[in-house]
Amino acid sequence: MIQLKKCNRGLFISLMISLLFSIINCATVQPDERGVTKTFGKLDDEILKPGLVWYNPLFTTLVTVPTRTVNREVQLSLPSREGTTIQADISILYKVKPEAVISILQNIGEEYENTIIITSFRSAAADITSRHLAKEMHSSQRTNIGNEIRDLMNQSLAQRGFEIESVMLKSISLPAGLARSIEEKLQAEQDAQRMQFVLAKEEMEAKRKIVEAQGIRDSQKIISQGMAKNVLQWRSIEAFKELANSPNTKIIITDGKTPLLVPEGN
Repeated sequence: MIQLKKCNRGLFISLMISLLFSIINCATVQPDERGVTKTFGKLDDEILKPGLVWYNPLFTTLVTVPTRTVNREVQLSLPSREGTTIQADISILYKVKPEAVISILQNIGEEYENTIIITSFRSAAADITSRHLAKEMHSSQRTNIGNEIRDLMNQSLAQRGFEIESVMLKSISLPAGLARSIEEKLQAEQDAQRMQFVLAKEEMEAKRKIVEAQGIRDSQKIISQGMAKNVLQWRSIEAFKELANSPNTKIIITDGKTPLLVPEGN
């Protein structure tokens, strides 16, 4: 009788443990996520950090929100300052601030990307590109345009719990006629800049030649002034040498610089 009671008690405990585990679920919040449990449709006040989470699946669900950087690709028609429509492929890099997870889920919902990120982007992109010429979006200015869109989005989204890290205009498609005219204009500008460079180079070369000529002239002037005196001295030395080697009798009157020859018998 006592053994039967012990057996029933062990069976009862096993059944209770099985029942307990059947109504408790386990999930994992990943390192790049934050979690929030929702019981009877109401979000709990605690933001769950990465790790194991135990909850009752009969009454509670676990909502996870990625806090890593998310890359969203968007194809969009953008206006330019001329009123032309530009087709663009754009990447938006954004992330959710971990401390704002509950606020985002309560005020925006789990579909926050389409609800607020893309909506804000469309508005900011149209606002910024309408201030720029189409050729600027087709040139190196596209990086600056992307930064302007990013900054405008952050003005409205930072306080909502989002951080826009970057907006990149990856591909810009212009109407055929506009693209051709922009290419021709850019080519003309490059030719004009090249000609200015050539003219500036020629002007510098002309100045260099003038300076060089002036240097040569001054050098020759200095040399010519010194040569007259040196030549006379050299000629005098040569004359003294010839007189010294001559067998004839000569009378030489000199100041030590130039000889004066007096013929014999005078």
